[in-house]
Amino acid sequence: MRVLVQRVTSARVVVDGATAGQIEPTGQGLLALVGVTHTDDVGLAAKMAEKLWRLRILDDEQAAADIGAPILVVSQFTLYANTVKGRRPSWNAAAPRSVAEPLVDAFADALRALGAPVQTGVFGAHMNVELVNDGPVTVLLEL
Repeated sequence: MRVLVQRVTSARVVVDGATAGQIEPTGQGLLALVGVTHTDDVGLAAKMAEKLWRLRILDDEQAAADIGAPILVVSQFTLYANTVKGRRPSWNAAAPRSVAEPLVDAFADALRALGAPVQTGVFGAHMNVELVNDGPVTVLLEL
């Protein structure tokens, strides 16, 4: 599992012209783009959620857990693009929907269980993601 985290002051996912999830522009939050590969499982999703919730990348080296910062979780299979050969990425390392969707849900649920206010995109939908990156701060989480 890979989670590309961006510190944001606001973020929104729009699907078919309607807002599916958003972080209001009221302070700091995190946008978490989540990619799943074939060997991932629920235990890893829980560990990644804990890592994200406690990651000290907000102002004054605070974690989302310290201030209850909102998190917008968006599925992102393209995080497993293989671009080594040629000009067309391969998506072979990305897990199929039957594996990935439940694990992205498990990741969001694990964050909620930790106390995080979580919004989500729509798995498999064409999403427009709008964000104001704060810093900018962007970190790739892997275990």
